[in-house]
Amino acid sequence: MRKLLELPFLRDLEKGLDRRDHVIQAIIGPRQVGKTTSVLDFIERRFSGKALYVSADQVFNSDVNWLVSTWKQAESEKKALFIDEIQKVEGWSEGLKKLWDDAKRRKRLFPCVILGSSSLEIQKGISDSLTGRHRLIRAFHWNYEESKKGYGLTFDEYLKFGGYPGSYAYRDDLKEWSGYVKNSIIGTVIEKDILSQRAVRSPSLFRQAFDILVSLPAQEISFTKLLGHLQDKGNVELVKHYLHLYEGAFLILGLNKFSDSIIRTRLSSPKIVPMAPALYYLTIQSNFSSEERGRAFEALVGAQLARTQEDLYYWRDRNDEVDYVLRRGKSVWGIEVKSGRRRRTAGIQAFSKRFPKAVIVVITPENYPQFEKDPLKFLEEA
Repeated sequence: MRKLLELPFLRDLEKGLDRRDHVIQAIIGPRQVGKTTSVLDFIERRFSGKALYVSADQVFNSDVNWLVSTWKQAESEKKALFIDEIQKVEGWSEGLKKLWDDAKRRKRLFPCVILGSSSLEIQKGISDSLTGRHRLIRAFHWNYEESKKGYGLTFDEYLKFGGYPGSYAYRDDLKEWSGYVKNSIIGTVIEKDILSQRAVRSPSLFRQAFDILVSLPAQEISFTKLLGHLQDKGNVELVKHYLHLYEGAFLILGLNKFSDSIIRTRLSSPKIVPMAPALYYLTIQSNFSSEERGRAFEALVGAQLARTQEDLYYWRDRNDEVDYVLRRGKSVWGIEVKSGRRRRTAGIQAFSKRFPKAVIVVITPENYPQFEKDPLKFLEEA
């Protein structure tokens, strides 16, 4: 039996459960990255019979009455409560709010953890009803180190297939691998997590937009130009809405341009970062050219920087550009990604002149493993 890796979100969960305020621990993240499997292993290791795990997906009528009954069972048995697929309980967020508020009033709060496959729906429920009553825990796509330890992926394999561990078993059969990722992961996210939960005008256009966006990793593209690629009528606001939904589903990140003007930042064209290497490689499915490999590596660095949850941008001034800019409080880093492609150095020079207090960091395939272990520490020690 394969020994499970202890993913970073579990350490964050343990920290949250050690708190005395017993706010609800809400785990969100992409589909197919091992949230449920890891949580079940965590329960067995930490609680040893002192936890009640339930899944709304396994209940015929998982309504608020079921939620109340489950909560009362955990309370009476003095167990921690773990509720999986919480988004499938009708009215779950308002129901949890009332249960938590009542338990707090009676001074009978206990550990409660919620998770599910539809992160968009969970995030909406949290923001609607659970403000001040929850602590957000983020799970991520598998990084290179986790993929190497768990499944023996080489770095070149990770640049192609990385992110979704369930797909790694198929990486020797490109057709089977691509079918699994398209149908079991991306198709499920688009159909179940987005289109069935949100009003999306022109679903076919929505799917087209995704295919185009993931084919442009680490590239800046104007919304107007993106519209020109679509084979249907749309407008800029519609495409912005599409990108927002894909961001909420942890598929794509759109970065704004770094500027000392908030207005210019908000009006900038986005730089597209697929959140897992596999998403871009689906559009290639052959040996990378040097340009494609460089784009894949640059996008990978961007996805890892996004894990810091700090403000992340790109910078461009006419022909001068810097791949990424990360801001943490008053500290600013200009981050250049080098992967063997010939790159101009004028961008870094122009950026340093414009923002003299910024620290310049260069990330290469050689120092990437060190960077990936702790991106913020890597930047701070540069």
